[in-house]
Amino acid sequence: MLFNSVQFYVFFAIVAVLYFVCTHKIRNNLISRFLLLVASLFFYACWNPTYLLLILTSVVITWTSGLLMEKASESVHKKKMILTASLVINLLILFFFKYYGFFTDTVQFICSKIGMQAKLPAFSVLLPVGISFYTFQALGYSIDVYRGTVKAEHSFITYALFVTFFPQLVAGPIERSGNLLPQFKVDHSFDYDRVTDGLKLMAYGMFKKVVVAGQLARYTDLVYADIAGSSGTAIAIATVFFAFQILCDFSGYSDIAIGAAQVLGFKLMRNFERPYFSKSIAEFWRRWHISLSTWFKDYVYIPLGGSRCSTLRRCFNLFVTFLISGLWHGAAFHFVLWGAIHGLYQVIGVITKPFRIALLSKASIISEDGKTKRWWQFIQTAFTFVLVCFAWIFFRASTTADALLAVQKLFLFPKEIVLSVTGLLNGTIGFGEGFFRPYTLGFYKRTLASFILFIAVITVVSLVARNKTGCQLIREKPLLVRWSLYYAVFAFVFYYMVDAGLFEAQEFIYFQF
Repeated sequence: MLFNSVQFYVFFAIVAVLYFVCTHKIRNNLISRFLLLVASLFFYACWNPTYLLLILTSVVITWTSGLLMEKASESVHKKKMILTASLVINLLILFFFKYYGFFTDTVQFICSKIGMQAKLPAFSVLLPVGISFYTFQALGYSIDVYRGTVKAEHSFITYALFVTFFPQLVAGPIERSGNLLPQFKVDHSFDYDRVTDGLKLMAYGMFKKVVVAGQLARYTDLVYADIAGSSGTAIAIATVFFAFQILCDFSGYSDIAIGAAQVLGFKLMRNFERPYFSKSIAEFWRRWHISLSTWFKDYVYIPLGGSRCSTLRRCFNLFVTFLISGLWHGAAFHFVLWGAIHGLYQVIGVITKPFRIALLSKASIISEDGKTKRWWQFIQTAFTFVLVCFAWIFFRASTTADALLAVQKLFLFPKEIVLSVTGLLNGTIGFGEGFFRPYTLGFYKRTLASFILFIAVITVVSLVARNKTGCQLIREKPLLVRWSLYYAVFAFVFYYMVDAGLFEAQEFIYFQF
């Protein structure tokens, strides 16, 4: 059951009505929690009922480990043993379902290169939807209980709901137990402003997914399905399009998740904060997939030593963290390379920071009070975006070989543009199909222009909403303006849902992780 499907909104409307009936009429928090738990399990079972056993296994293990660590609070050794058992069992489950095939292929490839044969048992299993997300959320709870930052949850229903809560179950945000668990212990009655703001956020999320990401995917899918036959110009444009496609796809999912939870009265953490306006890669990761970035920071980077160590050790910690992050995203070498590239960006940033600051200060680009010239900030933002887009090639490509071929072809991009412009000037190419051929790929120029327009709309909205939320800005507008925006969003979403097949919703990119 996808967020961008008619079925989900029928399901959500029923759950919301029943929940508010419980909170207003029955007023029994246990029944309200049980209702949401049943709804969440049903939501997950719509993909594959068998995998309910898998997610419930993770729930039982981490819930039990929390209670056992609470009982063993006087013994650090026992607590560590219990935590280790919880981590190992959950990570082994994740490894088997997500990484076992990648592991066997890698071992067999290495053995073949050194003249050996390795016959490992093969298993063909369907990757459970959201396994990386709910596993990390459950493990975060176990670690928090071990550290003593949260108390063990005694109610199985409450804890099971924390792990399986349907708005954020499949692709996050990866919530922290200290934030979400207490919210389930309070009944959230109907509040008009809160509910309508949640619905507006869901509508904007649908616009980003169905209209922007869905349309940009038409171009990027075509190019990345045929890297060998695509021009460098097409690859460059497709990569920029993909940067916005994945932003709108994933932040659209997050908006729907946060909005749906808000309708019911629950507050989930914000997952995106205008990431393409970042002035460095470090800042980008403070703004992109915030719930995962902070998870890796708190549970991987800091335990490795964080930044309170030598520069060499800090660089090692950063690189390893991003390498693991790449592997978390997918069981393939091109995802590992994507993580390694971002890790390398971070390492270079740390090493060169003192020299860059000294040089910019000497050039009076950075003043004595630490302020940077506005024009230089623009250059930093543009350069960071280019670096992020380069790394996206390895994320989007189907294989490492395709990614490397795409990078190789990108070097032809300037030559192709020069040839097109030269042909236009000397009259051998007309200002029509001939000039635009390197990147049209059969699309009408008007269609490509609409893609660019959608990107511009998203960018402008991000700029306008930099100090206030979109809901706050809309609330301040006159009635006519507000309802015009509502109808425009609804019309675009409905049109493209019908165009794509109303009951054939396209999956979100992060569902594969």
